Amino acid sequence: MKASRVLLFIILILTALGAICYFFPRQGVKIGNTEINFPSIDEVLVGDTTVKDIKKVAPERDTVELAHLNSLRDTLERFEEAVKEGVGHFYYPNDDASFFDPLFRKLASAKANGEVVRILHYGDSQIEMDRISCDIRRFFQRTFGGGGPGLVPVIQSIPSFAVSQNASGDLVLHTSYGEGARANGNYGLMCKCYQLTGAATFNAVASRHKDTDWRVKRFSTITMLYNDRNGNLSATLSDRNSPYRDTATSTRTGVHAFRWQMDSATASLRISMKGNADIYGIFLDNGPGVAVDNIPLRASSGNQFTLITDTLLKACYREANVGMIILQFGGNSVPVIYNDKSLNNYLTTIERQIRYVKRACPQATILFIGPSDMSKSQGGAMRTYPMLPRLIDSLRSIALRNHAAYWDIYEVMGGENSMVSWVRSGLAGPDYVHFTPAGAHRVGKTLADNFATAYEYYRTRKSITPEQQKKLWNESGQ
Repeated sequence: MKASRVLLFIILILTALGAICYFFPRQGVKIGNTEINFPSIDEVLVGDTTVKDIKKVAPERDTVELAHLNSLRDTLERFEEAVKEGVGHFYYPNDDASFFDPLFRKLASAKANGEVVRILHYGDSQIEMDRISCDIRRFFQRTFGGGGPGLVPVIQSIPSFAVSQNASGDLVLHTSYGEGARANGNYGLMCKCYQLTGAATFNAVASRHKDTDWRVKRFSTITMLYNDRNGNLSATLSDRNSPYRDTATSTRTGVHAFRWQMDSATASLRISMKGNADIYGIFLDNGPGVAVDNIPLRASSGNQFTLITDTLLKACYREANVGMIILQFGGNSVPVIYNDKSLNNYLTTIERQIRYVKRACPQATILFIGPSDMSKSQGGAMRTYPMLPRLIDSLRSIALRNHAAYWDIYEVMGGENSMVSWVRSGLAGPDYVHFTPAGAHRVGKTLADNFATAYEYYRTRKSITPEQQKKLWNESGQ
């Protein structure tokens, strides 16, 4: 074929495509249950103008430099601005920036009191493998002490950067979410339990991943949370690298915990158990301080807490000594929220979950984290799900009116259509939903940085004497 004919053919094809782009209805054409869309002529010629500069999203933390401020009042005003307006700032109930004060007081005294205060981080698949949780754990353990990977199930179905583990024996899994879920109420604080009907063995080995924080790689304070059915449960903890061995036995039914304090920290241990009981989880901690527990619930929309018997959930939270509960949900519901009715149904469910968790653990500070930006093909381009911005605004309102703080990943990412930029930058995957490890770390570090700023603000206010407070009030004219 002559070159001129090839060129003419290409020109005709491009002309035909251009005509389709120009005349094709912007709202698409629906044939039966199928909707056909085509990019507009502007989108083809100009490209996607919604792509954001990823370098301006979630920047490094702007540390408040106290030495350069002229007065204590300037310092407080700078902190107030950072905690309420900085990148990735928290939204507080009643706009009260002292919201986290009770938590910080509890965490600050944990090490001196010889106790482990737990932060439970619930979420969907965005936090699997200890993602995001690991970054906030690093901040809290560096600041308040403590170590170890925290709470793990008897059998870990999803690999984790925090710890390697395996189990065998007479164990049957029951969950309140995902496949095989059933509403029998017999679930613990991980929304699952392993029913022991005989003998089983649990093994844990510290992570060898190069990016795992060193504080996570040793454990010495071990706790097994259980519900003894017959009052005959026994468990033996052994250090696989030393002669240490200790057996605990139960003579009472109900929710209790075996606790072992090892002579020295280990990187490898085994628990052999025997009896008839429901095992709700094993805590792998290292000394007093803070534990941050990663609890991913794949495919969950956050609606499983009310399937757990309230007295059981209360008992588990009490045994665990919980200081804060983070609820990170919403992403799995985005694809099925397409009108006001489906939106309101989900919001009603989530509000019920928040209230249920608060009643079960009234001493805990609650933080709700909404979904990230998520994209689907619309008009030939990847764009934010239409109902997502309204969902996020509504979730924030629900959290605040139920005295829970809110943290907005969507806002941190850059808002509407930001997922495209994250995918192109290697921070999110080709499904335009999930973060890559690098993206999850960026989100987690931003969250940790905002906790750090809130804690510095707390410490600064705490250091002010009554005389200074009086002077500040006089300066403000109040």
